[in-house]
Amino acid sequence: MSAVLTPPATFDDLMRVEGKAELIAGRIVRFMPNGHAPARAAFKISIALDGYATRVGRGYVYGDQMGFAMRPPLQNGRQSFSPDTSYYDGPLPANPMRFVDGPPTFAVEVRSETDYTNRAEKEIAAKRADYFEAGTLAVWDVDPIARMVTSYRHDDPTNGRVFHEGDNADAEPALPGWQLAVQTIFA
Repeated sequence: MSAVLTPPATFDDLMRVEGKAELIAGRIVRFMPNGHAPARAAFKISIALDGYATRVGRGYVYGDQMGFAMRPPLQNGRQSFSPDTSYYDGPLPANPMRFVDGPPTFAVEVRSETDYTNRAEKEIAAKRADYFEAGTLAVWDVDPIARMVTSYRHDDPTNGRVFHEGDNADAEPALPGWQLAVQTIFA
């Protein structure tokens, strides 16, 4: 008796998934909805990013339902990203109902309740490495419990710069001149 092989999932399959999910090595990986603090932090960052995009007259800001398609897939098989908040200043898809082809310029990942284990730390670091492999310029790791932001850059991907309340966090080199007061994220 032979096993029945399931064909790998596609971007079209991912487009039909309700809720937040990403496509990794032909598998659809679903994510749980965020609680109050992570959702609020992502929203506050999105508002500030949208102000930046308006001020400089370029780029688009997205919430956590936006998909970024990696064609071809990354070395580990990752085919998409869906960050909690993102800024993108590349070309838009011909069909505006589809995913953007390529990585976000700046990605924000806000920790949820289950993101505080050793395993989660490794997964967060691996996803951050994926962002940089894809071409993202800066990634924020936002920690609502510690009320801090760690900013990573593509040219120094493993050494984050930590910003606490009272600091102004930046997303250099992705967003030149943009800063956000950390306390406003958690207010």
